[in-house]
Parts: sequence; structure tokens; C-alpha cells
Amino acid sequence: MLGKPFIHKPFSAISPFLFVYSRDFMLLCVFYFIHYTSIHMKIIDKELLDATTAKARQNPRLRMNYNFHDRLDDPVNRLINAVEPNTYIRPHRHKNPDKDESFLLLRGKVATFIFNEKGEIIEKVILSPKDGIYGADIQAGVWHAVLVLEPGSIIYEAKPGPFTPLSPENLAPWSPAAEDKEAVKLFLEKLQQAL
Repeated sequence: MLGKPFIHKPFSAISPFLFVYSRDFMLLCVFYFIHYTSIHMKIIDKELLDATTAKARQNPRLRMNYNFHDRLDDPVNRLINAVEPNTYIRPHRHKNPDKDESFLLLRGKVATFIFNEKGEIIEKVILSPKDGIYGADIQAGVWHAVLVLEPGSIIYEAKPGPFTPLSPENLAPWSPAAEDKEAVKLFLEKLQQAL
């Protein structure tokens, strides 16, 4: 049985316009705000993954970030990266400043490659939660790239902040620029053949 209707004053800074008309409805609203808009915790659920994937599919680059850090100068950058097949993540490294990078594959399948200074593949692994291979931790200064193997793939990434765009010295000189579509296509095919 529903409680007696009443108008409830706003109960926190995150809900200044919430007016509740019964005790039971208020409990439902409290659950909603705790689960979805908590100021203390951000939930990574299917809804978030699906929404970020939908944006990636609409993006010409076929990928989309969702940042969990509030500021670019945050000491730790944390994000999900929705990636689709044929997206090109140019081989790169994180040096000057040196930053280790960890990532976990939340869903889908991607191949991760490590290269030497000449651009030769020296390590590779296929990440697939279904197969029990979940992620990788890449040391600072190591050339690496990802090849997306399944639609709807989502990577959770973490690395030290603050965010700094990759400088030219951190983009592999032996890899094609993103604007060179034909060379990118051939490079992705080469990675695919290396699996």
C-alpha cells in the first residue's frame, strides 16, 4: 500500500528539483539517484557501454571516449573507449612524460601489438573476456597499437594524468598518418595477417 502523499523538499544538491508525492516513490527515487547519479560512484553498466558504442558508430573515427575523470589535469586519467572494427589507433608510446598504461577489455575482442623501434611486431595478444584474456599493462615508452576484431568492443583505460595530446615524437614514424586512408587500410590488413 502506498504511503500518504506529500511534497518532499529537495534532499541533496544533486536533486534540487525532485518533488516526491509518496514515501514509496521517494525510496524509488533515492535508489535511482544512488545507482545512476551518485556523486560518490560512477556505474559502468550495459546502458553506458551501449550508449558509448552508439556514439562510436556515428563518429567518423569509429571510436568514442567516456571519461570518468572530471578534469584533464586529474592525476589519474580513467575512461572507457568504445572502438569499432576499422578504427585506426595509430601505433604510439607514452614518453616525455613517461606514462604506463593499463587497459581492460570489458566486452568484444581486440588484438594488442607491441613493436620494436623498427616497427616490427615483437609481441601480440588477443584480448577476449569470453576466452579469459582481459587486459594488458603497457610500460611507458613502448610502441603499441590495438586492432579491433569485434563490433561493440569496449576498453577501460587508466594512465597517469594530466592528459597531454600525443606529441609527434610519440607517434610511430613507421606508421601511416590517420589522414592517409589507403596506407591505413594496408597497415590494418598487415596487422590482421599477423594474428
